Amino acid sequence: MLRSMGELRFRAMGSEVQVVVVGDSSRLAEHARGRIDELERRWSRFLPDSEISELTRRAGSPVEVSDDTIALVTSAIDAWRFTGATFDPTVLGAMLRAGYDDSFELVAAKPHCGESELVIVACTDIEIDGNAVTLPRGTGFDPGGIGKGLAADLVADELRAAGAEGVCINMGGDIRASGRSPEGDGWTIAVEHPWSSHPIADLGIGEGAIATSSTLGRRWSIDGRTHHHLIDPRTGEPADTDLTLVTVVAGSAWTAEVLAKAVLIRGSAHPFDLIEGSGAQALVVDDRGAIDMTDGFRDFAGAVYGLRMGEGEPGGIQVVDAAT
Repeated sequence: MLRSMGELRFRAMGSEVQVVVVGDSSRLAEHARGRIDELERRWSRFLPDSEISELTRRAGSPVEVSDDTIALVTSAIDAWRFTGATFDPTVLGAMLRAGYDDSFELVAAKPHCGESELVIVACTDIEIDGNAVTLPRGTGFDPGGIGKGLAADLVADELRAAGAEGVCINMGGDIRASGRSPEGDGWTIAVEHPWSSHPIADLGIGEGAIATSSTLGRRWSIDGRTHHHLIDPRTGEPADTDLTLVTVVAGSAWTAEVLAKAVLIRGSAHPFDLIEGSGAQALVVDDRGAIDMTDGFRDFAGAVYGLRMGEGEPGGIQVVDAAT
């Protein structure tokens, strides 16, 4: 039986956002839009009055922030630890030097190398005291994709607590699903790759999250050299990796996002070393188009098609329909 459903699509956090709510859909979907806008105002490094911008501007001094931002900073520090520093929220200076100093649409239109003296530091040097956060002097905070993943988690949980029978939130490729789909069962997610004219896999999930990270979407060239938005904290440069796309299934969207990015940066030599023991599962695509996956990934895959070469859209994941 098809349940009542509300759906909104809008832009936030530099990405296309899709919100699907089952139940009291119209009211809760609008709440989701307002909440995501609120989180963007607090977390965007492109807004000079955001809490994240204030942390960077006043690095070396304590800054009082909201509970939401405490959750973001705490999650980022945890991610730095469990990825062995492959994920690092203090890469802002490196991002700016690579030219990613504005929204991607503006960067792609006028690619350039930027300037910044901000440095990458150990996240153990970030201090949290109640609602006060102190960044080390000389560094900056870039939440990157973890902000989108955490936003999906927070909003999905809030909508379910407010009475939604089911929720699926797609924050530009970071998806959190919870509860019943409109068809009354789980959710079907299509994994897309920029080189493929059709999805490379269909995944089915009930309660959980999926995130995809790729080096092929946000790219720009300067003096013949290609840049992308995934910075390797070990070098301070766009990651030199032979993987083009990683999709991770995990319990939360922010965890899936962080693991997808970290696996992608590390490359194909040992792609699943970070995944082992985490409870997450992953699929990777290398620069030859070859696909590999963890054994448990197939438990979520209704089908894995492989790449069908053609003129595709930028890679990511999207809700296709409700699984039956």
